Amino acid sequence: MHLNDITGAVVAEAVDIHRHLGASLFESVYELLLAAALEQRGLHVDRQRPISFSYRDIRVADGFRADLIVEDLVIVEIKSIDHLAPVHTKQVLTYMRLANLPVGLLLNFGAETMSKGIKRFVRDLPR
Repeated sequence: MHLNDITGAVVAEAVDIHRHLGASLFESVYELLLAAALEQRGLHVDRQRPISFSYRDIRVADGFRADLIVEDLVIVEIKSIDHLAPVHTKQVLTYMRLANLPVGLLLNFGAETMSKGIKRFVRDLPR
């Protein structure tokens, strides 16, 4: 499956969930629902996958946890807040770098409309 197909499926399911359930649920509920919807589409989804990394000779196991990683290609960070802050963007970019993933999605289910709550990040796409 192509990266654009994967991110398209994530966005479509997020919009559908937001349209039907609104912006009043906990992040953990949106995470569970989005993962289940993507799995129903036949996509492989890891929830709360640890992101480990090394610095010099120091190994940091479980330094961070990604909300969702889809098809081992796309990291999805889920929020349910009024407004995203710059730190949320930094969080996704850091996770992408440490996990060596090419695409990240920051989804804010707390936004008025889901389209206003979607940010997509791309780094070093494979040819």
